[in-house]
Amino acid sequence: MDLQGGKAFGILKTQQDDRLEEINKDFLENPKYKSDPELEDKLRIFKEKYMEFDLNDQGDIAIMGLKRMLEKMGAAKTHLELKKMIKEVAGEKSETISYHGFVMMMLGKQSTIAKIIMMYEDKAKEAEKPTGTPTKKSFTDLP
Repeated sequence: MDLQGGKAFGILKTQQDDRLEEINKDFLENPKYKSDPELEDKLRIFKEKYMEFDLNDQGDIAIMGLKRMLEKMGAAKTHLELKKMIKEVAGEKSETISYHGFVMMMLGKQSTIAKIIMMYEDKAKEAEKPTGTPTKKSFTDLP
C-alpha cells in the first residue's frame, strides 16, 4: 500500500503549475498582449480556474471537466452541447481544451461560452449571502 498519494498529487500539481506559468510568461512577453495593463492578473486567474477544472492533471480540460465547471455554475449542459463548446475553443482536431487555447480564447475578441461562464462565476461570488437565522415559513408561503 502506497501511503504517499497526497505527496504524489502535490508534485503533479506543482509540475502543472510550472507548465502553465511558462505559457503565461510567453503571453506576457508577446507584444500583441503587452498593451493590456491587467494581463498579469488575468493570466493568474485563468491559471487558477484552469487548474481547478483540469481533472486529470494532463494539461487539458476534457468533457468531464467542462461538465463540472458548468454544473458548479448551475448551468448543466447535455453531452452534445459540451462537445460543441469544446469544438468552439479547440477546433475539430481535439476533444479537449489546452491551456494555451483557453488563454487565447479568453484574451481574444470573440465572445464564447467560457468567457460567459467566468463572468457569471465571478458575479456569483460578489452576490451577498444572507446572514443570521432564516425567517419562519408557513404553509401559505409555499407556491
